[in-house]
Amino acid sequence: MHSIAVLTPAHFCYLAGVVAIIATMIFRANVVVPAILATFAVAFAWSGKLLTGFQAIFMGSLIAAHELFNIFLVIALMTALLNGLRALGADVRMVRPFKRIMVNGHVAFFILALITYLISLFFWPTPAVPLVGAILIPAAVYAGLPPLGAAAAIAIAGQGMALSSDYVIKVAPGISAKAAGADMLAVANTAFGLSLVVGAVALTLTWFFVVRGRVNAPSAANLVAWEAEDAVDEAAQEHQGSFAKAELARGTSGALEEDRDALEDRGGQDARDGHAPFRHGDAAPALASLSIAPQALGGAALQMTPVAAGVLIDRRELWSKVFALVTPLAFLAVVVVMMRPDMIGSGAIRGGDAAALIGGMAAVLMMLATLSHGRKGFLDRTAEHIIDGFVFAFKAMGAVLPIAGFFFVGDASTAGPILGVAAGAHVPSFLFELVQACSQVIPQNPLFVSFGVLLMGMITGIDGSGFAGLPLTGSLAGALAPMVHLPAATLAAIGQMGAVWTGGGTLVAWSSLIAVTGFARVPVLDAVRALFLPVVCGLVVATLAAVAFA
Repeated sequence: MHSIAVLTPAHFCYLAGVVAIIATMIFRANVVVPAILATFAVAFAWSGKLLTGFQAIFMGSLIAAHELFNIFLVIALMTALLNGLRALGADVRMVRPFKRIMVNGHVAFFILALITYLISLFFWPTPAVPLVGAILIPAAVYAGLPPLGAAAAIAIAGQGMALSSDYVIKVAPGISAKAAGADMLAVANTAFGLSLVVGAVALTLTWFFVVRGRVNAPSAANLVAWEAEDAVDEAAQEHQGSFAKAELARGTSGALEEDRDALEDRGGQDARDGHAPFRHGDAAPALASLSIAPQALGGAALQMTPVAAGVLIDRRELWSKVFALVTPLAFLAVVVVMMRPDMIGSGAIRGGDAAALIGGMAAVLMMLATLSHGRKGFLDRTAEHIIDGFVFAFKAMGAVLPIAGFFFVGDASTAGPILGVAAGAHVPSFLFELVQACSQVIPQNPLFVSFGVLLMGMITGIDGSGFAGLPLTGSLAGALAPMVHLPAATLAAIGQMGAVWTGGGTLVAWSSLIAVTGFARVPVLDAVRALFLPVVCGLVVATLAAVAFA
């Protein structure tokens, strides 16, 4: 029988820090400051030295950066790839064919969900929303799908299913697994299965309650009525979650206007550099709704001979088609290889190896796409794509570092360097020791603990970020799993579902759901009300399934 841990003032400081962070999330405020102050308080209480407290603030973020930098790098390279594809117009071309199969509102609902899911799985929902919103939502509305149904389909598939599993980029399972001390691939696989369960339930119930009975016959009148709407909820846009994810989401709603301005400038610049100019309605069909005058893009291009301009445009269209096909096939091959490494005679691809494979493939595709856009300036454009990728990665994930740093203080495997513990000396495990001390009053029932971790994840997601609470849910999963004889990976995946489905953009109005409803022209609070019951039912069913099959 294990001895009960002796609680010290440092343990109570850690507990107070956890409570303060959860309370801050409930009030929808940023949790970075409470995390930093809690890290200082724990280190000072444990060591009794003021200098150790100040050093722990720095070391906490440094250790978190060391543990999570592979995640930042993958995000940066995937974003760089998307920028390279966007320059060719290949990103738009990847989804354009699906407009033709939206024969009615019911089909359009599921097509929107499928395409959003696939794009978000590889590029995250933030860039997927303007892409799908600009091209497929108008087609879906024309087919008879109510705008609220379109918003719900995109939110469930992108901000819900794709982001909660994050199976390709593996940011979320990486954070959860590290905090839980579990195998990252096990967390990713479990989260992937649970996300499909939640998504299937949520999509079915949403179709039944929101779409069924409200589908109109395909008609241009549907578009006319929809385009007259202007229901973006300005009040909800004032809220921000942790690491300003909502702000990033709001930025996507202006992406089309920015792209229009960029195209106008780039039309002349590309002609001067010898690159193919953008052609309205073809090179960038996602911008067709912006009514860009063709002459606005061709001012400098008109100086070229018609034959030269035609050759450049044809070459650009060719490479756009090539990369629109090659990119999804390449990543599909990567996923297959990760699932069946024996196909290429390789051992198991886990953790950092999987991230390295995804990141390396993204980098190569980005360079090839950039090179196909034109050899002149290739080196500079490639560097710019990578820089833009890192800027986005740190905007989206930078504030996770001090938050993760605090929770790493509670784990013996990472607390040593943060607290300045000498080699060979005892390293405290504050969270595990707190759970051990409370084990007599915590019901040791798998179902109770699983729903407790789910609820904790949902509470941490209230801030509107989805990812900020993953270090907490992961740490709790690692601490509670041995008590109820459940795999830590299973509990971590359950907590991840609660956090990301809530804060990622389905259940709170101040999350990236704002961008979705902005493109669909529906009030964000209407979307929250429509999504609440389907998503919560999906989370309950998925948790029951996880416990039953663990």
